[in-house]
Amino acid sequence: MNRKTFHLTSLGCAKNTVDSDSMAQLLEQDGYRLVKAPQQASVLIVNTCGFISPARQESFDVLRALAEAKRPDQLLIAAGCLTQRYAAEVAKQVPGLDGILGTRRWMDIVEVVRQLRKGAHPSAGSRLRPEPLYHLPAAPTIRAEEGNTLRASVAGASAYLKIADGCRRPCAFCAIPLIKGTAVSRPMNAILDDARRLREMGVRELILIAQDTTDYGHDLGMKDGLATLLERLADEAAQSSPLPGGIEGGLDWIRVLYAYPGCVTDRLIEVMASRPQILPYFDMPLQHAHPDTLRRMSRPANMEWVYRTIAKMRAALPKLAIRTTFIVGYPGETETEFQTLLDFVAEMRFDRVGAFQFSFEPGTPSEPLGDPIPAEVKEERYQRLMLLQQSISLQINQSFVGQRLDVLIEGRDKKKRMYLGRSYRDAPEIDGWVFVEGRPEIGQIVPVRITGALAYDLSGVLATP
Repeated sequence: MNRKTFHLTSLGCAKNTVDSDSMAQLLEQDGYRLVKAPQQASVLIVNTCGFISPARQESFDVLRALAEAKRPDQLLIAAGCLTQRYAAEVAKQVPGLDGILGTRRWMDIVEVVRQLRKGAHPSAGSRLRPEPLYHLPAAPTIRAEEGNTLRASVAGASAYLKIADGCRRPCAFCAIPLIKGTAVSRPMNAILDDARRLREMGVRELILIAQDTTDYGHDLGMKDGLATLLERLADEAAQSSPLPGGIEGGLDWIRVLYAYPGCVTDRLIEVMASRPQILPYFDMPLQHAHPDTLRRMSRPANMEWVYRTIAKMRAALPKLAIRTTFIVGYPGETETEFQTLLDFVAEMRFDRVGAFQFSFEPGTPSEPLGDPIPAEVKEERYQRLMLLQQSISLQINQSFVGQRLDVLIEGRDKKKRMYLGRSYRDAPEIDGWVFVEGRPEIGQIVPVRITGALAYDLSGVLATP
């Protein structure tokens, strides 16, 4: 077997996917080749997720499956969030694991592989190593240098671009600060360099991600750092580059995810409204609408700010699509508090809503509150919330019938004999599709006349530009 092959499984969110792709770049620069089948690889890597219990279970399941099938000449490395917080448990529960890499140490993957190659490897007939090699700082830390690594994950004509890592917010239910440490922003020049490279690769949509994008630049001494970054990125996006086939193209769309309530400034709204490349799309997880619930969550509880700011954004950006997320069944949530949430959702009429049932996480500030709300109550509240939002989403989608929308074409549904695309209202993976009749070119942004609407998706026909 070629000793310079690797197989990489990435679990969890898009932020994890960026780290996985960065590790892959470093291995390829060292002469390794990515293979799809685990049995063809000399190095097996799982970039784990450890955010909530179901994600941890999935990570353990994937690691165990690879460990059980692992040959003596293969290395198995666990990286990412699960290993940062539960390294000892991972080592105990996954016999045959060779290496453990911390959450912010993606840039050390080649070093870890080399150390494992030099060390005593399990002999033939035994998959067990006395103890895996740990590459794990006591606290989540990050090295300043990134080298020439592109801190983005490209999927077709879209790319997730990481602008920061970690979080300094005090949310009581969240384990991210325990896993990732405090917020660390990437230098603006490094982000701009990545944007240029992505533009030259033919990327049309740039999706900015971090645990909290609105906190960008705080640790660098910047005020309104996200607004400043967006201005610079919009200038960069306006530059055109020759794409394959001789087409002139640029970064047509810039999308912002994961904003924090209370940190959307007037300047940020102004920049979004004045730069055509910045999509009128905003993802701001609110988590709840009752002030008492929010206080128990250690979240911003000033609902007047929420009403006022969303009104400002909708006035400045008439086509604005807002996505938010809520937690149901948080400890102490009464039926009255939940009804406040339902009333809020009905009044605000968000374009997209994601909902999660509270997951008890040991070690978080909410641990003393326990998990007192029965599972069946959580499920019932979740269903009521999503049923309400489904009706709202359908009504909003129906309002687009007869309109023209620009759609980024991503592929083709052969069964339906239609093309799949996304409008400005649709972030990858979490929002809906636009099903397009005609023969649009994959990877291009094309005008589509909307002819049909479902609760989450639209359909239409290719229109004349």
